[in-house]
Amino acid sequence: MPATTLDANTALVLIDLQKGITALPTFSPAADVVARSAELAAAFRERGLPVVLVNVTGGAPGRTQAGMPGGELPADWAELVPELDQRPSDITVTKQQWGAFHGTGLDLELRRRGVTQIVLAGIATSIGVESTARAAHEHGYHVTIATDAVTDMDADAHRNSVEKIFPRLGELDSTKAVIGLLG
Repeated sequence: MPATTLDANTALVLIDLQKGITALPTFSPAADVVARSAELAAAFRERGLPVVLVNVTGGAPGRTQAGMPGGELPADWAELVPELDQRPSDITVTKQQWGAFHGTGLDLELRRRGVTQIVLAGIATSIGVESTARAAHEHGYHVTIATDAVTDMDADAHRNSVEKIFPRLGELDSTKAVIGLLG
């Protein structure tokens, strides 16, 4: 089902569009996700709506079957990609886990601005984007996912999120359609 409307106080939340993540092999090109996310950011800024740029610098400490990747990360791994054209008015959130809400000030930043809806884009669909969408839904925000502005390292995981999980959390549409709903 396509997105039907955007609230007057909608924020854009871009997940993990940083040098280290965008360099990972994804099933659809990360460069396309970055370009569409930059389009969304420009459109939100033009209308004076909040843009949230999220990066990740660590991981939750629990044991997992998959384990944590080893080795030292490059110094610029967590730097946001320059194509996002970060502005002083943008809200930046650094997280230590998959989702952008837990352990960060994101909810407070959004509520202070009267935000009632978020549009999500970024990498990885089944990890950071899905975790943030779930938490946003649980926090009572309306959620819209720009499905052509998300990608994953795993095509099946991406499809599962887009086809089975996201429709239960919000509405889905293209970058062009979301920008059209901004008016």
